[in-house]
Order: sequence, then structure tokens, then C-alpha cells
Amino acid sequence: MALNTKKSFKLYYSIGEVAEKFGVNESLLRYWEKEFDIIKPKKNLKGTRSYRNEDVENIGLIYHLVKEKGLTLEGAKKKLKENKDGVSKTHDVITRLLAVKEDLLAMKNELDLID
Repeated sequence: MALNTKKSFKLYYSIGEVAEKFGVNESLLRYWEKEFDIIKPKKNLKGTRSYRNEDVENIGLIYHLVKEKGLTLEGAKKKLKENKDGVSKTHDVITRLLAVKEDLLAMKNELDLID
């Protein structure tokens, strides 16, 4: 799944925006919030969640481990506990490489149109 790799200057995201970004249900995000202590959205008095960039990045790591690499929730928790920085760096590299791939494919398509 290709995610938007551009950094956003937005401070808070709704649960709907985060769910859409990762192509998951809002209920899955609420479940992951209970399972992973690194996801800590702010909640107002009505319980409406506001996710910070840090939360979105952490969800990205969990998504990468669980959905892309196929780890169980327990496996993902263990991996993040043992080496969160390493997981984060690996995820960043993969994300950047996917962005470069998309750019190269777009250039190739433009060149194909010229021929």
C-alpha cells in the first residue's frame, strides 16, 4: 500500500483521517490504541480522538509490522519494545524507497508518452 509520504504541517488528525490514510477501520485504530501504549491520542470531554503526528507515525510502524510484515500483535509489541528506533529507521527507508519508485515510474510513463 502506498501511503502519502509527504510530511504534513497539520497538528491534529481525526480518527477518520488516520483510518483513511492507512486504509483501515476506525475500530481497528481504537483496538490498537488499547493494545499499544505508544498510541496516545488526545480526547476531548465527548471522547473524540485527536491524533498528533507522533501518533500517526507510531500507527504507521504498527501498520508496517502487522499488515505489511505479517507479525502478530504480540510480535509487533515485542519488536517495538526491543528496537523501536531500528523499526522506525527501516520503515522510513522503505517509505522513501517507495516514494522514489513512484517518482521513477511516473517519469518512465512520461517518457513512454514521448516515444
